[in-house]
Amino acid sequence: MTYRKIQWDILTRVLLLLVTITAAALLLVKGWYVYELLVLPVIVYQVLDFYRYHKQAAYEVEQFVESIQYRDFSRNFNVSQAPEDLKQLRKGFNEINTAFKVISKEKETQYQYLQKILELVDTGIISYEPETGEVVWMNESLKRMLLLPYLKTIHSLQRRDEALYQQVITLKPGNSHVATVHQEKNTFKILLSATAFQTEGKKFHLVAFQNINEALDETESQAWKKLLSVMTHEIMNSVAPISSLADTLKNRLQESVQFLDNSNGVVEDLEVGINTIKRRSEGLLKFAEVYRNLNKITNPTLKKVFVRDLFENMHNLMQPTLHQKGIEMEIILKDPELTMEVDANLIEQVLINLIVNAIEAVKESEQPRIILSAVLSPNNKLAVKVADNGYGMNEEVMNNIFIPFFSTKKNGSGIGLSLCKQIMMLHKGNIQVQSVEGKGTVFTLQF
Repeated sequence: MTYRKIQWDILTRVLLLLVTITAAALLLVKGWYVYELLVLPVIVYQVLDFYRYHKQAAYEVEQFVESIQYRDFSRNFNVSQAPEDLKQLRKGFNEINTAFKVISKEKETQYQYLQKILELVDTGIISYEPETGEVVWMNESLKRMLLLPYLKTIHSLQRRDEALYQQVITLKPGNSHVATVHQEKNTFKILLSATAFQTEGKKFHLVAFQNINEALDETESQAWKKLLSVMTHEIMNSVAPISSLADTLKNRLQESVQFLDNSNGVVEDLEVGINTIKRRSEGLLKFAEVYRNLNKITNPTLKKVFVRDLFENMHNLMQPTLHQKGIEMEIILKDPELTMEVDANLIEQVLINLIVNAIEAVKESEQPRIILSAVLSPNNKLAVKVADNGYGMNEEVMNNIFIPFFSTKKNGSGIGLSLCKQIMMLHKGNIQVQSVEGKGTVFTLQF
């Protein structure tokens, strides 16, 4: 409505000027020069007025364009003090500014809302320009995941993790790929997903980093539990009759020994053989029963526990063994008020297992030492560590130590660390290991 009135004002001026010029031309043709002199000042006034109106309007438009250019939508054009013929123009500018202000506010709200959502999700997200590698944006989750405070370009990632960098830049939009993040003391699996978009003539890549370590651990754990269940069932069903039959044969042999010729030691050989079968079958049954324990733990009883109490129990329990073997165990707890929601019995079982393994690892060290510590990370996650200065492990062993049946000990069953991992998963946590051959090993329980 405002602009229509402005158009009518301009059209009226043009028509009045046209009428006046036409009248002046008619007077000139008729030779009425006296009247011509009266009309000429009117024409001059109309031309000057139209020029003034156009100049003022041009100035107002220039001010309006400047405010739009610098996004100064708070600017207000004074209508009450404006010339009468510019009031409608200023009113129109104010209406446009108000509309832009509302749109800008809505966009800012949407942007802040989206920003907060992206900061809250656990998935790491990064956007970069593939042509220059310049990073446009990355969320806090990615910074925490990669332990990076800032990335100026995607190529900066190459210095931190060469393998991950190559997988990111070669990942085509629309594709997904499982990759490994290598940190100084930790590695974990992530799912990389990429997409692309274009704005203002520039192309951008958006890459999502999703930590799938817990999901893989859960899937792997379920698979092992099913396998163990089948194996223990089959072993016990197959071996139990053998043990029973060995008992029967042994009894029958003892009943018939007086009727047999034992001059060449046949009876003794038979008795030794039957005893061996019985002993080994009973050993297999016990072995299967031990592995069945992996599937027995289902629901931990969570209670608030002081870490200092947990450490004190470990010290009292393990100190006699440590003293006997000449091993020093140091306990580091800077905050004695640290607590955690856990099943104390199960977590003690995990710590006992780790300390026993550490005792085995340091038996050949000159100054055997075990360190039990706890610390709260910046993101309020509790980490309990069991470190030793033993012989350490190579990478192949570290990749397999949590697999059931795997053991580096001659008499090991391979159940201990598998059980530790399952207990930590029941607590919605995880267990990690870092080791250097010849220097020592650190097991970390993350809650």
